Amino acid sequence: MVRMAKPNFIELPGCEPIQIIFEDRSVIAIDKPRGWMLVPDSWRKTNWNLQTAIDSSIRADDFWARSRNLRYLRHVHRLDADTSGVMLFAKSEGAMRAMGERFESRRMEKTYLAVIEGVPKEKEWTCELPIGPDPKNFGKMRVDYSEEGKEAETHFRVLTSNERFTLIEASPLTGRTHQIRLHLAESGSPIMCDEIYGRVEKGFRLGLRAVRLAYQDTFTRRPVNIIAPADEFLREFNFKLTPELQSAKWVRRAFVPKEKGQGEKPPLPINKDSSREVLADGHRPRPNKN
Repeated sequence: MVRMAKPNFIELPGCEPIQIIFEDRSVIAIDKPRGWMLVPDSWRKTNWNLQTAIDSSIRADDFWARSRNLRYLRHVHRLDADTSGVMLFAKSEGAMRAMGERFESRRMEKTYLAVIEGVPKEKEWTCELPIGPDPKNFGKMRVDYSEEGKEAETHFRVLTSNERFTLIEASPLTGRTHQIRLHLAESGSPIMCDEIYGRVEKGFRLGLRAVRLAYQDTFTRRPVNIIAPADEFLREFNFKLTPELQSAKWVRRAFVPKEKGQGEKPPLPINKDSSREVLADGHRPRPNKN
């Protein structure tokens, strides 16, 4: 029996090959390009439904899938259409359940790079504004303190700035729709070229990229650290590849597995009378170092 060499990309009709940046017996992680959507089945007619395109390619027995003997590949989570970067797919229903449970139980570390215009007031902060759908604008989210709003938490850290933009590391603990985009907008620093929560400028695209997923492998119990390259994204916004950025501080962070349930939190407090202080705008103040 001749074993076929597996290509390190997914080849779909009408587009550039999609890079595979990590693979093991359970999952495949790709570097999702901008433009591809992960949408509900009711929207399957769109030509840019990534899941539908992958399903069709597997049924057609295309070489990238045939070389892996793939019959199943399902996205475990979603990225917005205009957000690029690490996207995780499960190779079986069992892997889908296991990886999905990691996202649900908050045992999946997620890191994004976001570009904003100007410089934020803080170098590091946490936003805990609850999020819910905007009933007046389909596809848009809003801050929602009602019972329908869901708790959301994102940690932000400034990495560097140039003459116009600031590069921010965003680490969402929860996984609400448009969470990073809304939390940055509510912080007074909307993501560059965000047509929903900011403004669009000709010559730029949405300044948001998923650069890291980290978790503990279900079977081997070993830490997994999946990194998407960021060089091209940084160049888009004229960030120089300084030695500090080249060392990729988001890459160097060690993954520390959490016990099941460790990431779970009590309901979000929204006033200072609560046991955990949160400001009225939803931001948690940094500890006083004095």
